[in-house]
Amino acid sequence: MVEAGGASRFQQIRQRLEAFDPGAKGLRGWRLWLYEFLLFGFKQGWACLFGGLLLALLLATHLFYPDDAPLARYDFLTLAALGIQIGMLAFRLETWDEAKVILIFHVVGTVMEVFKTYAGSWVYPEASLLRIAGVPLFSGFMYASVGSYIARVWRIFDFRYTHYPPVWTTWLLAGAIYANFFLHHFWIDLRWLLFAATALIFWRTRIYFRNFREHRWMPLLLGFGLVALFIWLAENIATFANAWNYPGQEAGWQPVGPEKLGSWFLLMLISFVLVALVQPVRRPDKSVRRNAKSIAEQPARA
Repeated sequence: MVEAGGASRFQQIRQRLEAFDPGAKGLRGWRLWLYEFLLFGFKQGWACLFGGLLLALLLATHLFYPDDAPLARYDFLTLAALGIQIGMLAFRLETWDEAKVILIFHVVGTVMEVFKTYAGSWVYPEASLLRIAGVPLFSGFMYASVGSYIARVWRIFDFRYTHYPPVWTTWLLAGAIYANFFLHHFWIDLRWLLFAATALIFWRTRIYFRNFREHRWMPLLLGFGLVALFIWLAENIATFANAWNYPGQEAGWQPVGPEKLGSWFLLMLISFVLVALVQPVRRPDKSVRRNAKSIAEQPARA
């Protein structure tokens, strides 16, 4: 699998790690599992590079950014996020096609931010110049980081799918989810119906991913839930860093309630459907399915 735009330094490191011969080094049993676990963490950390850097900037500027700086903190975050995005393209960590889709999600997120802040769902408490209708422009990059992660992890782990639903159903679901983020302020909240529709559409879908040598699999719905969980954890860090405030956080930080997990689950689905425009939705071949099945049965034979 070729990394975005040709061989990058990360691809070279990853290929060396994947070419490692555990038998020659005497790695078996729990040592081999530990190696795979560390490799998995390395790949995941690299996939969320954009979001990780942005989150680190939020924390660092919250703790150390001078109050009397001539450039507002939010404006600095906007320019820094733009610099990260340019760097991702310059160092071939994202393709231009992926960047276009991430830009769409950026715009989609910013439009929703403008509406949600107007409706009082949350506020951005600090002053800035680079903003639209009270929404600082760095907020769109937070949505873009979700799209960046999904696009990169799709490539790095060589995703394959079985029983992937018809594309038109995923687009219809994503459109309904996005509409509900607006309409529930004027009408009933249909999120439980959207959860049910998501389960109905994807309940048979398996995602196959290659960490070390062989592909493993999990239900795609479980994968969605895990991604939403980590976004929610990152949201707690971001609100602690005063990136934005929910009602009740104005006087002092409080943990974000678990009900936001559902919101991130649905929003992440929109990003997934957009990324599927540029990443191939491939089926696993017979060898991939056979190897994944044998790995899953290993504990039963042990």
